[in-house]
Order: sequence, then C-alpha cells, then structure tokens
Amino acid sequence: MSIFGRKDTADSTAATPAAVNPDLAALTGDYTIDPAHSTLGFVARHAMVTNVKGKFLDFSGSLHLDGSDPSASTASLDVTMDSIDTGSPDRDGHLKSSDFFKTDEFPAMTFRSTSAEALGGDDYRITGDLEILGVTRPLSIDLEFNGAAKDPFGNERVGFEGKAEILRSEWGLTWNAALETGGVLVSDKIKLNFDISAIKNA
Repeated sequence: MSIFGRKDTADSTAATPAAVNPDLAALTGDYTIDPAHSTLGFVARHAMVTNVKGKFLDFSGSLHLDGSDPSASTASLDVTMDSIDTGSPDRDGHLKSSDFFKTDEFPAMTFRSTSAEALGGDDYRITGDLEILGVTRPLSIDLEFNGAAKDPFGNERVGFEGKAEILRSEWGLTWNAALETGGVLVSDKIKLNFDISAIKNA
C-alpha cells in the first residue's frame, strides 16, 4: 500500500511492471526545476489541535526523465534551510535555531534519488536519500504526473505533484514541549508536499 492509502489490486504485483504510456517517450531528457513555479511545502500538527503549513523559498533541482523506462529516471534537490517560511518570523527564527534545523551548521537539505518506478496510469514512485542535519535516511515520494506543455516562451515543461510523510525524530529533529492537557506542542509526523514544474534543458 502506498503512502496515499491506495489498495493493491489483485493483478498488481511487484513482478508485473505497470504499463507505460508510449507518448511519454517523447518527454525523455534532462530537466531543471523552475522554483518560481514550484512549491516545496510541509505540514506539522501544532498543540494537538491544528496544522501549521510552511514552505521553502530557495531551492534548486534537476530531473532526468526516461519516458520509455521510468525506472531509469532520476531526481536531485537542494534546499536552502534559511529560506523556511511559515508566515511567522518568530516561528521561522525558532526553526532555524539549534532547537531544530541548526541552519548555521547545516545550511542545506538534500534529496538524491536511488530508484524510480511506474505504478500505473499517471502515478509514479521515486525513492532516494534525504539528508537533514547531516543524517541521511531513505524517503519514498508518490508522484502524480500532471502533464507536459510548451509555454509561451518556448520552454518545454513537465509537472508533477507529490506527497510523503516522515517522522522528524528519525533525522534528529527531537525538540518538543509538553502540554498541560497532555500531548506535545509539535507533531513528530510531518507531511511533505511537492508541486513541481520543470523545464527541459536545451
């Protein structure tokens, strides 16, 4: 079962690769993520009662898409941790501090893919190494292919939406505060979301 809660069907097995749309072969190539039209976001539970949403404003990345063989596709992402934005300067400052991301010591978060697979239809999964605070652990992201288009400036674009979940404690992000009513101030589980627009390299 994927992180989206999709149920495996009886005819979907690891031994049977998902069918690939032949039109995707035309998209094969190297792409650069366009940060002006992409979003790297996250959601954390706050005080056990509400969600706080944030994003990173400064990042770069690249994709290699193989439309004929999605397993040969790759992705790379570099995020500037000081660019975190939750809509509250005080909260952002706390997240940059030694309680959380220690951005003076660890200025970047990185993701490097190690495998990719087609799940069927427009759904794909990419797995790789996510590094935060110098700790590297595997992360799988389920992606939906949103389509391809040529923009008014002649750029060939592709778009993906993705979601994943992590336990921040597994990367050493353990700061918290107990609530008088029980529970803790910040959830361990963090939801990640990705809206990616990437431009094909000339």
